[in-house]
Amino acid sequence: MCLTIIAGSVSAQRRYHRQRNSQRDNNGDYYSPKIGLTIGGNVSNQISSGNSNYSTGSIVGLNAGLTFDLPIIYPLSFAPEVLFSQKGYEATTPSGVFTQRTNFIDVPLLAKFKVGPGFNILVGPQLSYLLNTTNTYDNGFVVSQETYYENNNGHKSFLDGVLGVSFDLNRSVDLRARYTVDLQKTDSQGSTYVPNYRKPVWQFGIGFKLN
Repeated sequence: MCLTIIAGSVSAQRRYHRQRNSQRDNNGDYYSPKIGLTIGGNVSNQISSGNSNYSTGSIVGLNAGLTFDLPIIYPLSFAPEVLFSQKGYEATTPSGVFTQRTNFIDVPLLAKFKVGPGFNILVGPQLSYLLNTTNTYDNGFVVSQETYYENNNGHKSFLDGVLGVSFDLNRSVDLRARYTVDLQKTDSQGSTYVPNYRKPVWQFGIGFKLN
């Protein structure tokens, strides 16, 4: 009887360790904090909260920086990032083409949910710090540029919202796509909760884990 109990206990422990090892393998060593690099592109423009007929052309920019993955409890982890991000828009006016390009340091503070093998959903706020803005005017004959370091109501820091997904190709490489939009007013005519103008940004990239 005693030998039967001991044998059963050993067998149960072996099954437990096999399950733990299997879970660790399937989750890609889930509970290890990770640091990485990402690089990709932005597609951004500008829309109006109060005028559905207002539209601008999109421009393409760069996003690149550091990523972190800090597991909390499966399947949730905290995924902050620090990114250099280029945004802006283009508008055709009666007097020519106006292009605005902005450089930001973006700090997404994201909750990351592992919802399937290699598939993750990310959501959360983003703090954005404006480095500079360059406005270019092209009337077909003369091109002029103006660079300044705050927006037209004196702000340099902004709050955005982020929703995105990522796909783990393997333990070291992932593909990512997300959408960000202003939550804080972007000009003197907007309110804190309903910006008069929003700058939506589609972001695409590839990430590389360093550990």
